[in-house]
Amino acid sequence: MIKTVDPKKVSTQEFHSYLLGAVAPRPIAFASTVDKNGVVNLSPFSFFNAFSANPPILIFSPARRVRNNTTKHTLENVLEHKEVVINIVNYAMVEQMSLASTEYDKGVNEFTKAGLTEVPSKMVKPPRVAEAPVAFECKVNDVVALGKEGGAGNLIIAEVVLAHINEEILDESAKIDPFKLDAVGRLGGNWYTRANYDALFEIPKPLATKGIGIDQIPQEIRNSSILTGNNLGRLGNVETLPDKEEIKSFIQTNQHVQEVLSKKDKTEITLSLHKYAKKLLDENQNTALAWKVLMAISYY
Repeated sequence: MIKTVDPKKVSTQEFHSYLLGAVAPRPIAFASTVDKNGVVNLSPFSFFNAFSANPPILIFSPARRVRNNTTKHTLENVLEHKEVVINIVNYAMVEQMSLASTEYDKGVNEFTKAGLTEVPSKMVKPPRVAEAPVAFECKVNDVVALGKEGGAGNLIIAEVVLAHINEEILDESAKIDPFKLDAVGRLGGNWYTRANYDALFEIPKPLATKGIGIDQIPQEIRNSSILTGNNLGRLGNVETLPDKEEIKSFIQTNQHVQEVLSKKDKTEITLSLHKYAKKLLDENQNTALAWKVLMAISYY
């Protein structure tokens, strides 16, 4: 049985969900831009693809917000300064990319919030993402508005002027190896796909909340030798940290943590707690509990 939907007879939100659920997976343009004053913005867009090789043209579309018909900082920036760097997202940085999609206030640098590294571009002003396996420096040839109502796209037609490719993702023939690239794509809701052996995974998307960002994670946790960028991206996607009483109560009821804290060597305690927190993040995706584990050392 087929469900037939007329986009003019349902809400924009409803048809939007059908589009995103069906047109999938979609590659992700992790776009870095600057405004006329040079203030940096970094944001992902899954209305994106390659449309020409000669000239090399990439097009992505920051849509007007459905809920209030406002425009995104990326669109505003390219209208002021017609350059963009389109960074390709792989699995190793997908949580940080998701954190960067948080709607921070204008002027907040998502590179900093997501714990990513700015690298100066050679031919354009916006910086590229050092962690990205591929980055394309582009000049913006045109911006085509597809409408004036919420949900309307704005096609940013970007011509590649320089490409940066991490040699670690190349095969013996100097071609990009899809398994080494380990790219991710966007589906509907919170779902992504991984262009590798592991197919689907889910990430809580920061929509109604503003995560504290990796820059607000205590330094001893942020510089952990155990926690990955993905782990830090998940930890940075919380609004508040557990308070002193919550952590003390948690320690009193968790025998494993009590045993770890009974050790004499602080380095050993830290490593053990970080390993336990990583297991919680990787296997159970229990961010709140992982935070309590990581902060337990402060109160033992």
